[in-house]
Amino acid sequence: MITVEEITAAEINEFWEKHIAYLTGDKIITDEEDIEYFSGQEYRDILEEHMKRQKERHHMIWFTREKERIGAASYCTYQSEDGKCFIMDFWVFPQFRGNCTGHRCFEALEAYTKKDGALYYELNSTKEDSVRFWRSLGFTDNGTDEFDMPLLIRR
Repeated sequence: MITVEEITAAEINEFWEKHIAYLTGDKIITDEEDIEYFSGQEYRDILEEHMKRQKERHHMIWFTREKERIGAASYCTYQSEDGKCFIMDFWVFPQFRGNCTGHRCFEALEAYTKKDGALYYELNSTKEDSVRFWRSLGFTDNGTDEFDMPLLIRR
C-alpha cells in the first residue's frame, strides 16, 4: 500500500536534491539556464513561501511503501477557484518504476488531495512518455498555459 507523507521543513533540502536529480535525470529540463533556475534559491524560496500560506498552501509530499520513500510530488489545491488540484511535480524514483507503481502513487495522491477539496486535476507535461502515462490515467488535452506549455486535465 502506498501512503502520502507531507515533507517537513527539516526534509526540504532532501526534496530539493531529489527534485533537481529528477528534472535533469528524466530530461524534463536540459537547458543550463533552466537547471540553474530550478536548482536556485529564488525558485525554492517562492515555493517554500507558498508552503506557509494559510489558504491554498503548496504541498510537497513523499510517496512511501512499507515506510520506504519511493517517489515525490508537489501540488496546490485551489479551493477559492473550483477545486482544481494543480500538480507541479510527480515522480517515482527510477528504482521503483514499473508494475503500475506510478498509477498507485497517483491513486494515493488523489485520495489524499480529495480530503483537501480537490475536485479535478491539471498539470503540464511535454515529454512523450510522461504524456502517455498521464493519458493512461484519464487525463486529456486542455490547451496551454501562459508560457505556452501544454496542459492536461482529468475531471
